[in-house]
Amino acid sequence: MTVILLRHGRSTANTALTLAGRTSGVALDETGRTQAQDLCRRLAGLPVEAVVRSPLMRCRETVEPLAAAFGVEPVVDEGLVEVDYGSWTGRALSELASEHMWSVVQQHPSSAVFPEGESLAEMATRAVSAVRAHDRRLAEDAGRDVLWVACSHGDVIKSVIADAYGMHLDHFQRIVVEPGSVSVVRYTPHRPFVLRVNDTGGDLASLRGEPAGHVGRATAGDASSDAVPGGNVPL
Repeated sequence: MTVILLRHGRSTANTALTLAGRTSGVALDETGRTQAQDLCRRLAGLPVEAVVRSPLMRCRETVEPLAAAFGVEPVVDEGLVEVDYGSWTGRALSELASEHMWSVVQQHPSSAVFPEGESLAEMATRAVSAVRAHDRRLAEDAGRDVLWVACSHGDVIKSVIADAYGMHLDHFQRIVVEPGSVSVVRYTPHRPFVLRVNDTGGDLASLRGEPAGHVGRATAGDASSDAVPGGNVPL
């Protein structure tokens, strides 16, 4: 099972350098709308069978062209919603950077609890649970590997990637996930494989190939969870 983790396109809050959080009505800007259209080109020809998104407007606007191209109805999942930044919501990043909590978010995010909001640890738990639940459901429904899209937000996607890497949440700030970027995780019975991170323009055609790459031909039996010494080669 392979999930394409899609961060929404650039928003008006991104360009205003404010922390949008769960503020309603935050839309894509012109660049963000272009990114949304470009995703249709980048993912064209891939066997995408489902699109799941955060309930916020910027994610809805990002996946609308993509879902229409694939002929699927997006599923809204609250588990993929943006972090509840509490009283930080809507404030300028330059202002927030002077607060003590900023250094906690940067250095010890597993301990960060936003005033009147949620903790990053709570966010990570719900986000990972949401992605893995959809992955299981799609696998059970299809009875085979499925390629699907989850459109969410920067910190949410970073937490899912960190989990796939087996990385402690305190290190997740090392991961960069830009607006309009694609990251890809393939889940197997024994471990996840991180195939792409923060891809903003690369060719995604390899996602049409055999999920296990050449390991499937190099080993006997079900090799979907195996890694080849020296590195896997997509087919």
